[in-house]
Amino acid sequence: MTAEPGTSSSSRQQSTGHGSHDSTDLRRIGIHPDFWYPVALSRNVPRGKAFSAVFAGERIALYRGRSGSVFALEDRCAHRQVPLSMGVVEGDTLRCCYHAWTYRGNGRISQIPYLPKGVERPPRGVRAYPVREAYGLVFVFPGDAEKAAEAEFPNLPGFDSQHKTMTFSRTVRCHYSFMHENLLDMNHQFLHRKILGRIQPKLLGYETGPQFVEARYLFIPEGGKKDRGAGLLSAEGLSGSSSPDAITVRTQYPYQTLQAVPESSGQPAFSLWVAYVPEDAEQRTNHAYGLLTIAKPGIPGVLDIAWPLIRRFTERVFAQDRMAVEAEQRAWDEQGEDRNNEVFPLILDVREVLRTNGVPLTPPSC
Repeated sequence: MTAEPGTSSSSRQQSTGHGSHDSTDLRRIGIHPDFWYPVALSRNVPRGKAFSAVFAGERIALYRGRSGSVFALEDRCAHRQVPLSMGVVEGDTLRCCYHAWTYRGNGRISQIPYLPKGVERPPRGVRAYPVREAYGLVFVFPGDAEKAAEAEFPNLPGFDSQHKTMTFSRTVRCHYSFMHENLLDMNHQFLHRKILGRIQPKLLGYETGPQFVEARYLFIPEGGKKDRGAGLLSAEGLSGSSSPDAITVRTQYPYQTLQAVPESSGQPAFSLWVAYVPEDAEQRTNHAYGLLTIAKPGIPGVLDIAWPLIRRFTERVFAQDRMAVEAEQRAWDEQGEDRNNEVFPLILDVREVLRTNGVPLTPPSC
């Protein structure tokens, strides 16, 4: 990880201003398709079943064949456009529920049952997407398929036997950029005061580059009632702790990560990896897929007992964040433009990263 040449995190905070950034409305910028995006939980694509997924208005039919492999096809039959996700899985092929046209995992038509002998099948079937399965998620590459092999795949070192993983899958009605801003700007802890108590977030510094922004905070407790699950997540126990936590948040386009290190231990208590996948063509709704990996304590079974409390805590925090970002989206919809008066240099920089790495949204046709 490197900062821009000749630019330290402290100087970035002093020199970055609103006027130095592109004025293009970020909410009209689409996420770039040339990356691996999760579009389903693995458990939602059982063997022999089809599943309807979506990426930025593109409907995708996922199915797991007899071999156990997952395939991803454009969710329409080339014949009458009926969704293939309504079809029947036979071996490693997918048969349309309407006229039984059958497709291989590469999108080619393998059979049209009633086609007379000697009559050629249509030369093209439907689009097939590169697909990979990892971390309990199904990923597709919705962009240029030729770039899929070289594209960096998410690396989650905490997804191992030393950690327990909590998976999140939630639809949020807002542009994906609001999600990046929410997690990266920890100055919103007032929103969580009834869950986390009074927290004073201190920005220690940040670094930025063409595809990333990484911020480091110190969370200083200042009293107030704290959810028991918060202490368990941070390895403080039920009694809690008054010691600060070091929080590192990074937007590495198009993903986002967070890591918490209690000052009392010096070791990471938990890490979060998250992707915000647009659902609709206008990208005003996203699906958040998150993986929270929590370090297992030395006493076996303790984390399992604490799991329901930790889950309850994370859901409460997420619900408050979702309320805020969806309110931001509603304001944008009502005003027809971004009227935010942003003053935090860190957020101005992450907006620039999202803007320059994304692609302009195509206005809907009449």
